[in-house]
Amino acid sequence: MDRLTKEASVEELKGIFSSGSVVIAHYSGMTVAEMTDLRTKLRETGGTFKVVRNRLAKIALQGNSAEGASEYFNGPVGIAFSEDFTAAPKAAVAYAKNNDKFEILGGFMEAEVFDANGVAALSKMPSREELIGMVAARLLGQAGEVVSRITSPGQTLAGQIQVIGEKAEA
Repeated sequence: MDRLTKEASVEELKGIFSSGSVVIAHYSGMTVAEMTDLRTKLRETGGTFKVVRNRLAKIALQGNSAEGASEYFNGPVGIAFSEDFTAAPKAAVAYAKNNDKFEILGGFMEAEVFDANGVAALSKMPSREELIGMVAARLLGQAGEVVSRITSPGQTLAGQIQVIGEKAEA
């Protein structure tokens, strides 16, 4: 790899490391079919898997708020990353459950560095779309409650006027 290619790789890694979440894993012993399957599963959730050179990854992490993650870049390492903070961890943890050769070492999200247990915990969090749906449902529920409380006194008054009218007729 020549110097220009290395510099381009470092810049690409800096861009990856500064947005979304990154899961760092060993992939030693995986076949090409298994790697393709992993990449397919990550792509379905909006993530990507990339094999990285440890030295270049450590250089890209220098000065980054997640510089502590450089300790995980030893041996044959690949990164699963995505813009959505939970997409890559969910796909990577699900894949690691079914494949013993894929071992999650840790990961990071902005300034937070996680070990393997932290990545597993992150994978259990709801995704961005799920959170937006939950907020929208709560807002719609609250709006319905407000409408109900505003119209309730009017309905009560109308009911009382009807009862008075029925008594007057009788």
